[in-house]
Amino acid sequence: MMRMSKQPMHCETLGSGPDLVLLHGWAMHGGVWRGVREQLAMKYRVHLFDLPGHGLSPMLEPGDFNHVIEVINENLPDDCIICGWSLGGQIAMQLAINDPERIRKLVLVATTPCFVQQQDWPWGMEHRFLQFFLENLHLNYKTTINRFLTLQINGEQRSTHVLTQLRAYFLERERPNYATLQKGLAILQTNDLRGILQNITQPVLLLHGDRDVITHPSAAQWMARQLKNARLVMFPQCGHAPFLSDPEQFVTCIHAF
Repeated sequence: MMRMSKQPMHCETLGSGPDLVLLHGWAMHGGVWRGVREQLAMKYRVHLFDLPGHGLSPMLEPGDFNHVIEVINENLPDDCIICGWSLGGQIAMQLAINDPERIRKLVLVATTPCFVQQQDWPWGMEHRFLQFFLENLHLNYKTTINRFLTLQINGEQRSTHVLTQLRAYFLERERPNYATLQKGLAILQTNDLRGILQNITQPVLLLHGDRDVITHPSAAQWMARQLKNARLVMFPQCGHAPFLSDPEQFVTCIHAF
């Protein structure tokens, strides 16, 4: 049963079975799951959300992390599994903590509790690197997005194929505007969920590429040790998008979970 939505979000739903919500990462939209959604829909009722300001979802103010959590929570089905990729994984973690009775399990794909390197967290990106993206988005949107997409396939065995898919998915819906991407980067720069991971009580499946340069594999290994009920699967020769690199293994892992 869906709760009454107070703020609009675009969502495609297909299949039948337990509810599985898919949350994409920064700058993308729900269409990025196209390569796995049909297979997942054979076992689940799959909900593909566009985050606020992405794809076909309107941009909503103020658009900070807590507001995004609130908007998505209003649109979630009850007793669901949430699968979040990258930034979508951080959203999934916070949703699970805020309303544990509604969220049955978590699948965290290429996710980290803290994107930015800290004195006690060597497995994040340097702050100046994210700042570079933020500043250059305003100067040259297209080139900056292309650099970000290319970064996601670093280390990939099939890098050309995966990059072609990512670019095609990005272009098939309305491009997120500068303000939306700026707010998303601000979330990536400031979020640090390490201190609240112990509040996640649901079973968690961690799916991570062993060559991911955006969310370091060591961050996933650290999370697997901190979470109370977690299983980690590393995808060999894979970067930041394991569901594109090896869709068959990705679907198999979720079905088994």
